[in-house]
Amino acid sequence: MTSLALSPAEPRPADMAMIVRIIAAMAVLMSATVWGRYEAGAAMPLLAIDVAVGVVCCALVPVLLRKPVLGAVGMAVLAAVSWAATPAATLGTVYVARQRRFPAAVVVGIIGVAAHVLRGLWQPIDGLPIGWWILLVVLGEAALVAGGALTQARHALISSLRERAQRAEDEQGRRVAEARTAERRRIAGEMHDVLAHRLSLVATYAGALEYRPDSAPERLSKAAAVIRTGVHDALGELRDVIAVLREDENSGSISGPQPGLADVPALIEESRQAGMVVHLRDSVTELEAAPATAGRTTYRIVREALTNARKHAADQPVHVTLSGAPQLGLTIEVSNPLPAPAAPLVPGSGTGLIGLTERARLAGGSLDHYTGDGEFRLRSWLPWTG
Repeated sequence: MTSLALSPAEPRPADMAMIVRIIAAMAVLMSATVWGRYEAGAAMPLLAIDVAVGVVCCALVPVLLRKPVLGAVGMAVLAAVSWAATPAATLGTVYVARQRRFPAAVVVGIIGVAAHVLRGLWQPIDGLPIGWWILLVVLGEAALVAGGALTQARHALISSLRERAQRAEDEQGRRVAEARTAERRRIAGEMHDVLAHRLSLVATYAGALEYRPDSAPERLSKAAAVIRTGVHDALGELRDVIAVLREDENSGSISGPQPGLADVPALIEESRQAGMVVHLRDSVTELEAAPATAGRTTYRIVREALTNARKHAADQPVHVTLSGAPQLGLTIEVSNPLPAPAAPLVPGSGTGLIGLTERARLAGGSLDHYTGDGEFRLRSWLPWTG
């Protein structure tokens, strides 16, 4: 009877259709009751009372929705007069049990028991002793009160769980935002050192050109090439820093002077020397042509994945797969079996993976991680253009 979960306040116009449906259902049940009594040979005065009581019960439905206890008590009292009020009294007990506190529902149930017992005394059922009738009434009202109370408790529990889930989701959102902010600040700090290094290098070679204009042509050409490359890289790094500070998630990735794609095998060997079992499958073509930004991001992704594996699954083998080519992009896949069920699965805040996801997005790529079939898997794609 989920359709009864209306607000006990004044019914809104939108609730009128539901009120009509409830009255219609009650009218059908009460009509069936009156017809059954007519078929059983009940006296006409009693049938007239049944019809009148049925009409009054239908009129009490809006009262039940506005003031559940008052409406339910009125329907229960009418049940002492006529069999036709039994469906309405049942409805009233269930509605109070669902909308009001348990003591109020118990009071309504007791009134319902008393009313039905009184009716059973002056309108007994043929072949049913009064003792059995009282037992059936008590059990029926107890079931109605208990069922309504359980439904109310279930709804309260579901509402509480939804609120907790919403709070947890909001908290996770704040943690993600804080992790991204911290990562951007750290990247900006690294970039300060990178720009200072590049610009000081450019200044050194520019000073050499200024004070040694008589140097050999090949040395002048080398210095000019260094200056051109340094300025180009510095402008790119500066553009990336500005994009991060503006929270432009579609800009290129940035980092400090970190190793690149060619240094991944050394990183793997370093982990092996630390005792890890790492299997590397490298099918990257034209390695020397890989973009520096994508190479640095790849190195960071592999390093973080190995760190996670060492922290959370130290005794498990790790499989690292690198593949890619110009125009196709770089793909990084890292997997390792999950620890034994007795051990915690991937404990910790997970902000390292959040930072990697942010770096991949800043580089124009993507990063996903998930667990399945007893393994932890990480997959990232980075663009390779130019």
